[in-house]
Amino acid sequence: MLDKIDRQLLAVLQEDGALSVADMAAQIPLSVTPCWRRLQRLEKEGYVRRRVALLDAKRLNLSVTVFIEIRISQHSPSWLEQFSTTINQIREVVEVYRLSGHADYLLKALVPDIATYDVVYKRLISNLDLLDVRSSFAMETMKWTTALPLDYAL
Repeated sequence: MLDKIDRQLLAVLQEDGALSVADMAAQIPLSVTPCWRRLQRLEKEGYVRRRVALLDAKRLNLSVTVFIEIRISQHSPSWLEQFSTTINQIREVVEVYRLSGHADYLLKALVPDIATYDVVYKRLISNLDLLDVRSSFAMETMKWTTALPLDYAL
């Protein structure tokens, strides 16, 4: 069960995972050692999966975001295994969701241009039996965050 201080610590950590424990402790009403112990517990209990650096896609020449809706005609374990293998080999695909509704899967890809996306598209259709593929290109990012809402944490 998370208490108020745990939530504060997680909020600080989400904002800047590179902060030292002393800097984190300074932002919440806690001294360094108890802060470190809480952080260790939150990591051990799986609240903190890992700490990473968030890179700037545009600075890395990945200025085109593509959302790819996929519909399939067969739902079998062998197809799912091939799908998983294929998408995990395409580095430009950074997120994949299995959906309910119109599409079966939603993929998010980051590419430098449309020509590179076409290569990704051709890899998908050459390796997978797909019923339909629809691609949408993001014109503008209206909101982007990695911070999770902590109001619902138990």
